[in-house]
Amino acid sequence: MVLPRVPTPPPGFRGVFRTDQRARAAYAEGAGIYRIIPAAVAIPANDEDLRHLLTWAARLGMPLVPRGAGSAMGGGNVGFGTVIDLTGFGADRLEVMPDRRMALTGAGVAYSGLNAAAARHSLRLPPDPSSGRWATLGGMVATNAAGARSVRFGSVRAWVQGVELMTADGSHGWIRRDPAGEAESGLPAVDRFHQHVAPAIHAAAPLIGQRFPHTRKNSAGYALDAYLESGDLAELIIGSEGTLGIITGIEWRLDGTPTHRAGAGIVLHDLASLADIVSAIRQYQPSALELLDQTFLDLVRSGSERGTAADWVPTSAAGLLLVEFERDTPVSLRGALGDAIRAVDHLAADVRTALTEAETAELWALRHAASPILARLPDHRRSLQVIEDGCVPVAELGRYVRAVRRAAAARGLEVVLFGHAGDGHLHANLLVDVRREGWERVVGSLLEEVTAEVIRLGGTPAGEHGAGRLRAGFLAQLYGPDILTLFRSVKQAFDPDGILNPGVLLPTSADATPLNHLKMGTQAVALPDDIAQALRSIEREATYQQLRLALADGSPTP
Repeated sequence: MVLPRVPTPPPGFRGVFRTDQRARAAYAEGAGIYRIIPAAVAIPANDEDLRHLLTWAARLGMPLVPRGAGSAMGGGNVGFGTVIDLTGFGADRLEVMPDRRMALTGAGVAYSGLNAAAARHSLRLPPDPSSGRWATLGGMVATNAAGARSVRFGSVRAWVQGVELMTADGSHGWIRRDPAGEAESGLPAVDRFHQHVAPAIHAAAPLIGQRFPHTRKNSAGYALDAYLESGDLAELIIGSEGTLGIITGIEWRLDGTPTHRAGAGIVLHDLASLADIVSAIRQYQPSALELLDQTFLDLVRSGSERGTAADWVPTSAAGLLLVEFERDTPVSLRGALGDAIRAVDHLAADVRTALTEAETAELWALRHAASPILARLPDHRRSLQVIEDGCVPVAELGRYVRAVRRAAAARGLEVVLFGHAGDGHLHANLLVDVRREGWERVVGSLLEEVTAEVIRLGGTPAGEHGAGRLRAGFLAQLYGPDILTLFRSVKQAFDPDGILNPGVLLPTSADATPLNHLKMGTQAVALPDDIAQALRSIEREATYQQLRLALADGSPTP
């Protein structure tokens, strides 16, 4: 695909459209490992602007890259085409319906904004990604985001009642969950899907049941398994990473706000009993069940965040499990916590309970301590999110941890492990000295080995961050060619010209490699110094709510 070097604005477009070097550089990065300078940046003012963009892009063959706050890690928020900044799109569209426990929001509303509004009615949206302070709800739906409380409440998939979508042909309409089984209307892409693709998916049901990983979380590819189970087309839009359409609105189910909360820190002798402990605790319905591996604890001890709960965990500990329970009464809360502790006491090295808000906050301060340390490492020692999203069956969690450690040690790489043990889902951050000659090749070989091991263990390389660009090339290995053919058929029905986020979720060419276009290393494309520093600061300080265009104009927002 050959792109115009300096595309002209779409006819009738009233929002911001920029092709200058500084604006394009400001949108060259998101969270994660990539740096790709786009051809243009567009900030649409309304639905009509979006429609103009889509019509224009189809005529030019211009890829469109929908993007929220830019905190997704798989590379789906950067690309060579026109980046569409949706951080403020529909941000004033927020209605909570407490009598129905529902909410209607625009795509640009932040997760924190919805929860603040819902809290006034003692309601909440339970999935709580760590990026929730700034993550846009459209971005969360596009990646099927989850978080620490997914062990009880699942990912956003379980809470989305309907999605308002603009497809590649400019059509605009709602795709809702419909228990009556009536077909969605208003979108020609939906009609094409039902006519040409749905029969093939249903015919392949046995293969889908066999090839899709039987894990508690999976955000790798289009959710054909969830679609077959519910019959709702919304299942395929959720987690589609901007490849099927641009999300403009969402209908949400909400849950009640918990009135009582308590937790515990469970010190592990070793990882051999990890699966047994996790399974024992899960039967008491914890709201969170997080593993902090020994590597994580060592990192916190080495950092400046002293006085955290790490001080009471022995240096010999293999790890720490953080457990949280939510209940409606103090009696039921203490009962659940006590039952869980008694169930694992014989397997644990030590247990510390947290019965007050202050004690609970102290435990969770440890969970949140590593991210600032990782982000503030010196520029030559970078934390890379390359194998950060593996999810395996809970019974295989110990084997997965050992496999990651073994692969990293064999290559002389450091790795820090933490994450959602209750789901069998761990984040593994590589600490890489980018001055090391050939480090890209070493990291690439580790990615291949660990991904193969995840699949061998019955898992998925993308638990909650999506396939993005990083894992698109591994989906054939995960699912096989017949499932990939179905994925491409879904894409064809919604985006026949392939203008929506090409290279994301589905690779655009067989020779595409996941470690091209990195933001660090000798091959990284140059950016203006002040913009490069500002983007690094956003990464270090986790200020993804900043409007990137302000960086181009020299006036970063607070």
